[in-house]
Amino acid sequence: MEPKLIAPGDVKRVGVVGGGVIGIGWVLHYLRMGFDVTAYDPMPEARVRIQSMVDDTWPLMVDLGLRPGASRDRLTIVSTLSDAVCNADVVQEAVPEVPEMKTKVFAEMDKFAPSHAVLLTSTSGISMTVIQSESEHPERMVVGHPFNPPYLVPLVEILGGARTAPAAVEWAREFYSLNEKDPIVLEREVPAFIASRLQEAMWREALHMIAEGEATVEQIDISVRQGPGLRWAITGPMMNFHLAGGPGGMAHVLDHFGPTLTEPWTRLVAPELTDELRQRVIDGCDREAAGRSVADLVAERDRCLVAIMRARDAIQIPNAGKAPGSASGVPA
Repeated sequence: MEPKLIAPGDVKRVGVVGGGVIGIGWVLHYLRMGFDVTAYDPMPEARVRIQSMVDDTWPLMVDLGLRPGASRDRLTIVSTLSDAVCNADVVQEAVPEVPEMKTKVFAEMDKFAPSHAVLLTSTSGISMTVIQSESEHPERMVVGHPFNPPYLVPLVEILGGARTAPAAVEWAREFYSLNEKDPIVLEREVPAFIASRLQEAMWREALHMIAEGEATVEQIDISVRQGPGLRWAITGPMMNFHLAGGPGGMAHVLDHFGPTLTEPWTRLVAPELTDELRQRVIDGCDREAAGRSVADLVAERDRCLVAIMRARDAIQIPNAGKAPGSASGVPA
């Protein structure tokens, strides 16, 4: 069944369900894009938490560049899920990663959201086929998986479930593209999608190296931050290997390094998360933080992200990490 959806460019109000880090990040992004935003979280302290983070982060949004009409005064925080979605043109869900919870929330949103509204989930790995399984109108439900913080990082992974209409997937791609995101549409459902699977592979290898005494937390972070991470921000890992091949490109790399694929360079099976390994990882992060709070570190990270994105955009690198057809960018 093909849903009758509002045109992506005609969206006026966005409902955000879930007031954690990701949910508030979406609130900030959509406010900056000039939408009216209605936010909901059932926790009693949610109203203060949402408003506080919006107020604290808004100067960065102003510095980043506001769409015409954008204002934090266009945020309404409500006390029921129905109030959050009943007037929304699109809903972005960001509740905890519990399949049963997301399934229930989507069934509830489906009851109250207007028939023209698209319902998006921020899930980092739960199948949309599972999430939409108890809803009456699953055809309008799509994964729109962001990366933290959603108000800065452009990537959004998009895919539908078994009962999602192809038109809804295309709708989500166009909507995100219109609003400074770089969406990629997955060919099929795969657990944890694309980017999270790549992150997970590195995360597991890092834990193995710490567990075996081969590297410290600080060494691992420096090795990525001051090494391949700098290049990945411009080329991505695959194009980086292509450049490493010189005139022969990727073909040379595969011929030259192909045999190493049989060498024990990585251990993709996760190590046992023992109490000792857990504490070593925590202690290493505490040493790196050097007394700075998480809020301090987040602020530093955000400033660095803006600077990197602006530097990349300033020299207009073609398709520097952008999906084909996307149109995002950071104002100078």
